[in-house]
Amino acid sequence: MNTHILESLLSLSSENEVFEFKEAKNNYDFTKLGKYFSAISNEANLSSKPYGWLVFGVEDKKHTVVGTNYRSNRTDLDKLKGEMANKTTNRITFIEIHDVIKEGHRVLMFQIPAAPRGIPVSFDGHYYARDGEELVPLNLEKIERIRAQATQHDWSAAVVPDATIEDLDEEAIALARRNYKSKFPDKAEEIDKWDDITFLNKAKVTVKGKVTRTAIILLGKDESEHFLSPADVKIRWKLVDKENNDIDYDIFGLPLILSVEKVFAKIRNIKYRYMQEGTIFPAEVSKYEPFSIREAINNCIAHQDYTKGARINVVEMEDQLVFTNYGSFIPGSVEKVVIEDAPEEFYRNKFLATAMFNLKMVDTAGGGIKKIFNFQRERYFPLPDYDLSDDKVKVSISGKILDMNYARLLAQNKDLTLDEIIMLDKVQKKYSLSQHEENHLKRRKLIEGRKPNYYIALKVAQTIGQKAGYSKNKGFDKIYYLDLIEKSIKEHGSLVRNDIDELLWNKLPEWMSDKQKKIKINNLLGELRRNDKIVNEGTFKMPRWVLIKP
Repeated sequence: MNTHILESLLSLSSENEVFEFKEAKNNYDFTKLGKYFSAISNEANLSSKPYGWLVFGVEDKKHTVVGTNYRSNRTDLDKLKGEMANKTTNRITFIEIHDVIKEGHRVLMFQIPAAPRGIPVSFDGHYYARDGEELVPLNLEKIERIRAQATQHDWSAAVVPDATIEDLDEEAIALARRNYKSKFPDKAEEIDKWDDITFLNKAKVTVKGKVTRTAIILLGKDESEHFLSPADVKIRWKLVDKENNDIDYDIFGLPLILSVEKVFAKIRNIKYRYMQEGTIFPAEVSKYEPFSIREAINNCIAHQDYTKGARINVVEMEDQLVFTNYGSFIPGSVEKVVIEDAPEEFYRNKFLATAMFNLKMVDTAGGGIKKIFNFQRERYFPLPDYDLSDDKVKVSISGKILDMNYARLLAQNKDLTLDEIIMLDKVQKKYSLSQHEENHLKRRKLIEGRKPNYYIALKVAQTIGQKAGYSKNKGFDKIYYLDLIEKSIKEHGSLVRNDIDELLWNKLPEWMSDKQKKIKINNLLGELRRNDKIVNEGTFKMPRWVLIKP
């Protein structure tokens, strides 16, 4: 059985968060072994795996079996379990250490248990995780996801003892009924016969007629906010100018089912007109897809950590909307939600999320975020940006084309996957790419250039008519620059360094920084000097270059 498991691991194209290959031919640092134990244990928990694997005696790139002599004495090997237990949370250690012979070589397979539900595993007091194949500290968001497994408490589900249905807003209840009927049209006739208490129970907003925090949040009268104290259940809308100065603001409280529409009405969703390029683009569209605005606000409501006493914020900039709610992003990865279309397994406010789903406010299947991405893609606008730092979620949605060349790429390359578009969106925004993303885009010949200054590749540039932009990024051959310097010196008799900089600066690749351009020009002058083409008749600090006569 162990050999069969090893074969399946060797057949995988690369390592991932829950298994790792190491050569470890003779010795291996115990501290690093412990860090991998912590990381793989935590990642197995987050991946819903019962265990993960650390394998010694296999080269990690080509998966070649090389063998290991690590703790070749079985007694010493078994001692490792106790040594690891002494350094880990709750004395957790290996399930088993399997000693396997493969292709005449000894291979060690460390079977690492998943972190217990609700308890992240540390080694020597520190928590570790994996980012692809890399060993990294376990971030706050992942710690919270693991710890959240241990509690069944749902703040939003709690009954408010002194509240009654009289504390709910009649207009909000009426809108909730209309939304519920729209969500479940087959029950329309039946719904009309329900009184308010029956309806609210059926919609899972109240519990057996008792008013919950969810009922107050979504349907409560404005004066009912004291029932939720110290939570500050409000949405603040703010309009700012280019310099981020406040122009206008408003604050909307209970009931939030009505406040969503009030915030939506505040946003200036005017028409955005494209610069016409043949027939590629439509004449005009709204700056923001209405669904995207409502979905972003409702997601903030559903996922807000109300125990932090913070407000939800909607900031309207000239060409961008920014939505912020407090509390970590429980799914962990935006890419996972969008690309894998993965539904959430845990909810901070499960009762609230269920009620909002029934009232047609959110999509608990996890499809809302992906729809926002696809709406931006269809418009050729930049994809949403997610900032998950500082224990909050900040979503930015652009209301204009950022890079017309990127837009042309999307318009004329319909075979691009959403995963590839997310990668290329990083390129247009000058964000850094992971090694996997770099490799994939290069393999598909979608990008060129040097890290981190990538740009759209020649093949794509020719397809979308971006040849001029490609040339600006790629620059010219070295001979062109050398010849240009020589001809200019010949024409003017001599050139100082500022003259040469001015001559070449805008002809060098756009991806180069000022420092890189300086170095490039230094190298060109150095090559001409070494080849006895030019000589400095000035000083070291103030060079004046002239041609050397034949």
